Amino acid sequence: MNLKERIKAFDQLGTELESQLAKAGDDGMHPLNDLLIRAYHQNGWFSERFTKDAIAHNADLLNEEKLEQWTAEYSDMLNYNGDRVVGTIMAGNIPMVGFHDWLSILIAGHSFAGKLSHKDKLLLPYLSELLIEIEPRFRERIHFTADRLPQIDAIIATGSDNSARYFEHYFGKYPNIIRKNRNSVAVLEGDETKEELERLGRDIFQYYGLGCRNISKIYAPEGFNFDEFFESIVDFGFVQQNTKYMNNYEYNRTIYLLNKEEGLLDNNFLILKRNEGALSSPVGVLYYDFYNDKEKVEKEIKQKSESIQCVVGKEGINFGETQIPKLWEYADNVNTLKFLVTLL
Repeated sequence: MNLKERIKAFDQLGTELESQLAKAGDDGMHPLNDLLIRAYHQNGWFSERFTKDAIAHNADLLNEEKLEQWTAEYSDMLNYNGDRVVGTIMAGNIPMVGFHDWLSILIAGHSFAGKLSHKDKLLLPYLSELLIEIEPRFRERIHFTADRLPQIDAIIATGSDNSARYFEHYFGKYPNIIRKNRNSVAVLEGDETKEELERLGRDIFQYYGLGCRNISKIYAPEGFNFDEFFESIVDFGFVQQNTKYMNNYEYNRTIYLLNKEEGLLDNNFLILKRNEGALSSPVGVLYYDFYNDKEKVEKEIKQKSESIQCVVGKEGINFGETQIPKLWEYADNVNTLKFLVTLL
């Protein structure tokens, strides 16, 4: 397959996914409905609402114009099928978190060998079968395993800071991308509209806050009143319907109260806790800190850039857009497609 044929196949996959999402809402017996139920039973964080959101966003990316724009810089080299097998160790924190790696490897003409997380064993294989129905030549280029990877030529591995050390030791001999823990922050000016704060709520609560692109800390100007913020996020109270989320929220609330922590704000489904240094807040908790000098905030963010995925605010990513990255907005800001081109 050349690049044009691969792009055409993924464009058709995007159309098929959009069609399935539309039909699944009207047909309780649709295979996608069964998939959503099984994915939720396998992982209680994968609610139907958020899994559908993930599928819809990825389907939107699988558009011929967007795919051509993404690959244009490397189009000449990508016109060939590579003979490399690229192993991928995938996380399972949010639905189909390995989608972009899967797409990148295949669009680059390589073979994909993915080690599935036990938390997310169903969704990408489902998409792969749809893709193979559209373009059967992909069958020999897609392999999933829950155990050891087969013989590989390069590796893309995503995990925690601890697992990254293991990955670096075990896979250091291969060309690699090894990703570690990252978090995202928002910098408020104090004059945000209610609509902007509502969209910020999406950045916080999408996928229950489990993704590296979810906001885990807010910097607000000294004296900022969080009442309007709480009023703006009231519609996200649906997270209370998820037992796993509420167990985390109630556990953290209990610990903070027992420890008589100061600086706590609470609306019965989100705890705001003042924390000057840390970025990574627990589930059900959002860290915040006040500032008098915005330049100091910018300096702190720059110093912690290796631990930050997204910065949201008037001078950063738009409110509400952290979980809808474009094809060329890469995890850990490492250009995956450029890496894969070097293997050709």
